[in-house]
Amino acid sequence: MTTAPTPHPATARYAVGIDLGTSHTVVASVPLHGGPGDIALLPIPQRTTASEVQALPMLPSVRYQAAPGELGDAWRQPWPPLGASDEAPAITGRWARELGASVPARLVASAKSWLSHPGVDRSAPILPWGAPEDVARISPLDASAATLAHVRATWDLAHPDAPLAQQAVVLTVPASFDEGARALTLEAAQRAGLPPVQLLEEPKAAFHDWLVLQGDALAAQLAHSRLVLVVDVGGGTTDLTLIRATPAPHGALPTLTRVAVGEHLMLGGDNMDLALAHRLEPQFAGPGQRLAPGRFAQLVQRCRQAKEQLLAEGAPAQTTITLLGGGSRLLAQTRSAPLTQADVHAWVVEGFLPPAQATDAPARRQGALRGLGLPYPADAAITRHLAQFLAQHAGGEWPDTVLLNGGVFHAHALAERLTDQLAQWRGAPVRVLHNPHPDWAVARGAAAHGLAQYKEKTALAQEGQAPAAPKTIVPRIGGGSARSYWLVLPGAPGGARQALCLLPRGTEEGVRLVLSGRRFALRLGQAVRFDLVARSQGQAQAGQIAALEGEGWTELPPLATVLPAPAGRATAQVEVQLQACMSEVGTLEVRCVAAQGPCDDPAQTWLLPFAVRGAVAGDATESIASSAHPESAGTEKRLQAALTLVERIFGHQAQEVAPKEVRQLRAALERQIGPREDWDVATLRTLFDALLARAKRRRRTPEHERVWLNLAGWCLRPGVGAQLDAWRIGQVWQLYPQGLGHSQDSANWTEWWVFWRRVAAGLDEAQQMEVLEAVAGCMQKTVQRASAKGAKAPWGSYDDMLRLFAAMEAVPWQYRQEMGQWMLQRLRRPDEPAHTWWAIGRLAARQPLAANAHRVMPPEAAQEFLDATLAQDWRKNEHAMFAAVQMARMTGERTLDLPDTARTAVLDKLRASGAPQRWVAQVEQVQEMSHEDRQRSLGDSLPPGLVLVG
Repeated sequence: MTTAPTPHPATARYAVGIDLGTSHTVVASVPLHGGPGDIALLPIPQRTTASEVQALPMLPSVRYQAAPGELGDAWRQPWPPLGASDEAPAITGRWARELGASVPARLVASAKSWLSHPGVDRSAPILPWGAPEDVARISPLDASAATLAHVRATWDLAHPDAPLAQQAVVLTVPASFDEGARALTLEAAQRAGLPPVQLLEEPKAAFHDWLVLQGDALAAQLAHSRLVLVVDVGGGTTDLTLIRATPAPHGALPTLTRVAVGEHLMLGGDNMDLALAHRLEPQFAGPGQRLAPGRFAQLVQRCRQAKEQLLAEGAPAQTTITLLGGGSRLLAQTRSAPLTQADVHAWVVEGFLPPAQATDAPARRQGALRGLGLPYPADAAITRHLAQFLAQHAGGEWPDTVLLNGGVFHAHALAERLTDQLAQWRGAPVRVLHNPHPDWAVARGAAAHGLAQYKEKTALAQEGQAPAAPKTIVPRIGGGSARSYWLVLPGAPGGARQALCLLPRGTEEGVRLVLSGRRFALRLGQAVRFDLVARSQGQAQAGQIAALEGEGWTELPPLATVLPAPAGRATAQVEVQLQACMSEVGTLEVRCVAAQGPCDDPAQTWLLPFAVRGAVAGDATESIASSAHPESAGTEKRLQAALTLVERIFGHQAQEVAPKEVRQLRAALERQIGPREDWDVATLRTLFDALLARAKRRRRTPEHERVWLNLAGWCLRPGVGAQLDAWRIGQVWQLYPQGLGHSQDSANWTEWWVFWRRVAAGLDEAQQMEVLEAVAGCMQKTVQRASAKGAKAPWGSYDDMLRLFAAMEAVPWQYRQEMGQWMLQRLRRPDEPAHTWWAIGRLAARQPLAANAHRVMPPEAAQEFLDATLAQDWRKNEHAMFAAVQMARMTGERTLDLPDTARTAVLDKLRASGAPQRWVAQVEQVQEMSHEDRQRSLGDSLPPGLVLVG
């Protein structure tokens, strides 16, 4: 059985701690044969101006994507950033941040936050978010890798005889990072050329540093502490951790155990900058108006600089924020506004740390801090999040000690407010541990942790010797896994979801748990998927089954892979047990262990990797069944009867089936299992699998082909969102080159287009492009044929081709823009169907139904289509009105929303035209799309209970 590679190579001479922060990256190291007192920071060379390179203790975690020739050869020093080229020059660090303050559309910032954002494809080139087309983009994964590559180059230059690839490296992550973000962090490190690293939670690292600084006085310093709260507020996240200190006799060091971590909370200095910018925006844009995305990003950067100035010790009473104009009106559009200490206190201190009751909980509504495309929490009050965390995890006990970390707490007002709040809840003062360097405590603590682990392993490896003396190493902080991990079990259609505990909270690193009392049927040679959830609350036991009810459950990226079948066989099935552990590297490992493998090898195992590539559910597939969760007998009987009907029409044996019986298959199925609109996902996909298995018989007659396409498309819609969908799409895509068997029949062409529209969300960009080219060609030929008198087009319904084209959300927006312009030309004809307006609205919609938001047509390109809808009489043309709503709806994302003037024009016309109030509300404020409108946009309803990301 294999294990994770050790993060302590035999060639290592140093323990290196890397704090890959949202705002800054810091590196510390210590010789493995030294002690905690030898920890030192690594000065990081970076370009600070066009002509100067300096080595500084902190590297701003930003990257400036310059235009070709913009930087001359300066981008090559101190070395070219990872992925940069003459066509796409870039720089990292201090100068990148300064340039980005003036041209924010070229600044890649908060890559770490994007790396933990499951709503986007984190391996796709989407940053800078909302940048113009001429700006080279990079993925969050590659942006993080580039920062780490800069660190590696720095280290190797300073230590030519001890390259970083041969050292013991500890890389820190927020305690709240889920397994997907951790897996991507490890991949970024690998891409940067780092050795196998160990992941360490940032609050633990910060506490490690404090422990080191106490030296021999540590036991005395912790003598009266029982529950320590670590609050780490950085540029992008707020991390909460509770550590219990259990006293030891005779002045020995206490036992330290991490007992809880908070949920992922994307609140930090970036949000404070956004809050200030929102407050000041009316003074630059005018009352009720909004700045363009580029100018607003400039304002955010100016507010960051002003906030740091006004919250610093000995700060002035106020400062002035100046926002330059652009282009030839640089000076004419320049505006200034004052920002006072009182403003910052009211908007930042009171906004983010307002007084709260111990029983308070965060608000769940969407707040005003949405921006930059990141999923900020609805409630910005850190104090309310903290109150909820302590209520859930402290067991009625209040922390008596607190350690504050992160650049935010340089502001005395913020630190004072938080400690005062804790004292009020506790009813007694709280001891504040002195943190002399919150900017690099995490990196120092990571290095100290690496040193401690090395010394412990070295001592234990020497037979007959005890571990090194405690005063030479950092006391270990136990606690094991911060969460319990659960496997979601397949359930009966419509039944309550349940989960099986794989790894209880508190399980120590390296301890492997095997669910020996439960076996699973695992299919080999097919894509498999295991859906996981995690919970940081409550206690559980391995093998326990619980209902997925209540709060606190966090959905994780699925474990997905294709497990190899035995040699000479395409597929196979094997009985397995599941094994889970928290690896020494700091990530969850889940393996399948063959009980009686296909080769009679009971030790055969399969490691299941996390699928973290896409943003839409259904990226991977599942083919595991538990014998412990049988379906309802009645439901199973009805479903079996329905499958018998499918077999009768499409089965192996050519039966005497009349064309009428083929055409009535859907009605017959509805008599067995109810109206098709009520078929749930499990029923739909079971029927689809039956149709797919019989796809070779779909061409028996034109009726067979039409019915197969109609039913299969309905059962697989929208192509994502259920287990096995990615595999299913791969199977049906193999049918695409085969085309129609009865292509002379116009009705079959119509069903062909409808089928691909229904499953379009599951197709990738290349597949959608192939379908798009085909349907565009048929549309052109249909139009040309229609212009010839009496000529009938054989390629099916023009309306359905139009709808299919509009559903292609994964293709570059320029193709949709070109097709939309063609549609506008067609709308000049009196005989053009009204559904063309629906298609235009879908092409230029602000909110995609299934694709990533970076595929959305930019506002300036969508304006042309909005103007065309505004020219229509909406009282007579509801299709044009609905299209305008889709194009003008407010998302809260400044780079996607149309200008306020355009939305105001739409609102005025909606009210004058008697539009439904829900349409007015969607343009006026950020709202979820209603079920009715989503169905209208898709052209079909979604299966009950299925929700698309978008």
